[in-house]
Amino acid sequence: MRKIVAGLFITLDGVTEAPEDWQLAYANDELLGAVGSTMAESDTILLGRRTYEEFAAYWPNQDSEAQFADFMNNTPKLVVSNTLKKLDWRSSSLVTGNVAEQLTALKQQPGKDIVTIGSATLVGSLLREGVLDELQLLVHPIVVGRGRRLFPDGVARTPLELVDTKAFSTGVVQLTYRP
Repeated sequence: MRKIVAGLFITLDGVTEAPEDWQLAYANDELLGAVGSTMAESDTILLGRRTYEEFAAYWPNQDSEAQFADFMNNTPKLVVSNTLKKLDWRSSSLVTGNVAEQLTALKQQPGKDIVTIGSATLVGSLLREGVLDELQLLVHPIVVGRGRRLFPDGVARTPLELVDTKAFSTGVVQLTYRP
């Protein structure tokens, strides 16, 4: 059975917003290798609206020389949105209605994992709905003080099991959890 795996860059204070402003100083071959491994184990990308719009403005303009460009541009993308009506980035499909039901059915189909990149709001929703199978957090040793957090105030208590850890030479720690 396929899994839905969420991969997020996150700060020590829980911020996931605008990682391009704080995570680049920690990117090295080790970290990029971990990201690449998650991509290699998946054949579908699941995105929320905001992340889709950001990625669709950037990735189609990157050629094959850019790291991860082929994966991002050629892998089928599922976009969860109630407001978007049209998706211009190739290999993108809209998911509306009962998202949890549709994703549960998709997980029953043959294939590799379904990876959610970024899309913190969607990740929180998938966790609440019981559809998320794995949460991979790349915790960066920085406090940014403001920004959208993975779990905002008021989120219900949700126990998770730590199933793997890996520390990188830059101080980034990969923590893998399962509900």
